[in-house]
Amino acid sequence: MTVALLVRRFLLDHARNPVNILVLVIVPTVFVLVASGALADAARLLGGAGNTTQMETVTAGWAAGFVAAIGMYFQIAGNRAPDRRLVQSGLVRSKLVAARLLAGLLLALAAATVACLALIARVGAIDLWPVVTGTLMFAFIYVAIGAGVGAGVANAVNGTVLILFIWILDVFFGPTLSASTSAITRLLPTHFVSAWMAGLRTDHGGVIGDLGWSLAWAVVALTGSALIVANTMRIATGKPRKSRQAPVFQLPTVLLQGITSWRRNTVLWVLLVVVPAVFVLLSDAITPPGRMTILLKEGSTSATIVDPAHIHAATMAPSGVAALAALAGMFVVLDNCRADRRLVTSGVSVRALVTARLSTVAIAATLATASSLIFTFFVFDAHNWPVYAIATWLLALTYGCIGVILGPIFGRVSGVLIAFLIPFLDLGIGQSPMLRPQPESWAQWLPGYGGMRTLIDGALTQGFDEGLSLLIAAAWLLVAVVASAWAITASVHGQRHD
Repeated sequence: MTVALLVRRFLLDHARNPVNILVLVIVPTVFVLVASGALADAARLLGGAGNTTQMETVTAGWAAGFVAAIGMYFQIAGNRAPDRRLVQSGLVRSKLVAARLLAGLLLALAAATVACLALIARVGAIDLWPVVTGTLMFAFIYVAIGAGVGAGVANAVNGTVLILFIWILDVFFGPTLSASTSAITRLLPTHFVSAWMAGLRTDHGGVIGDLGWSLAWAVVALTGSALIVANTMRIATGKPRKSRQAPVFQLPTVLLQGITSWRRNTVLWVLLVVVPAVFVLLSDAITPPGRMTILLKEGSTSATIVDPAHIHAATMAPSGVAALAALAGMFVVLDNCRADRRLVTSGVSVRALVTARLSTVAIAATLATASSLIFTFFVFDAHNWPVYAIATWLLALTYGCIGVILGPIFGRVSGVLIAFLIPFLDLGIGQSPMLRPQPESWAQWLPGYGGMRTLIDGALTQGFDEGLSLLIAAAWLLVAVVASAWAITASVHGQRHD
């Protein structure tokens, strides 16, 4: 009875922001309906195993897994102190552990259900047994990942980026998207689940086969989740840390405060460097040679044959940078909304505060861009490096500001999912030259269109013929800056977002 009551309260707390429930439906649906076909095309290009239907089947698992991990992360990371107080007040820890785990599993079940329904709507008649079972195993395994990250990483930026990092490795080196045969890829959390769900026949399942290993992963994941959650509820001993009051000066001091706060966050800076590096190096490593057509403008628009192995890293880099910048921007406004209200009350001007916060976002976006450019330099020789670098930076700044806008609207849980989904659909799907010679008409209305066309021009042509695209990218950045400034101003006077 106690467990059921706690589960109900935890789920009601999750639903306190109605957007969380809406996004729980929207993200898996959009991912499966919009991205599955493009990912199937990418799998053929990258040499992955399986046909189009098999590839699209696994996207349901990917979507459910990512949503489940983020949901469980915030169940744990955002409630460690309240849970410890409940244990201190006399609640049996095993009941609280069961309630937290059940709440996370129910959210995972909801995400898996939505993803499966979206897949059925897209593909039509499918074999429900592997689809439903595989998607649930994906979700349950990623519940454990979310719990583990939530227990070890309290900072929301670090935690969500780390989950994204794990998910990227899992997807890129999984048997359906990558042609990699390295034995180390079998250690990826959903390697065997992906293979079994897609109907592939691997030669490394051993006696128990891919299904046996998949079930073993799921069981170990669920058991590990319970142990991880129980460990977060141990009563800590020792003296509590004293909090420092924020200074109440104008722009230089507020900016220095924000930078100092982030400077102490070593994990964040590591992730801002490592994640772009992974995007670039993995893209270069897993792409086999081939031939594909891209429309380039050099004097006049013409179709050019290029090798995907040559350009994939260069065109994937901005996707990773944009996602990082969006997450950084989102948490700059969410993590500081209460402190910002106190600063304004104590005399700091809103203009100085807005400038300081946007400058912090710009610094994070610039660091991610610099990391991406450094690693891109080792695997790709851009024909016009200044144009390529400026385009990457513009995309990072634009999506950093978009993250600032998303935070107050969607809150932490839903904001993370949306901050991942938008740049993925825009830069990874809509603008990607790996999937089509030029963006379709709907993609030309997205924030990444101008920047990506400019980036491709700098990557593959000696001159500069995308002046209009550069102006479009600059216009999107200007709109994003103005809108993000308004969002920060509104958050200072608004309510807390969960």
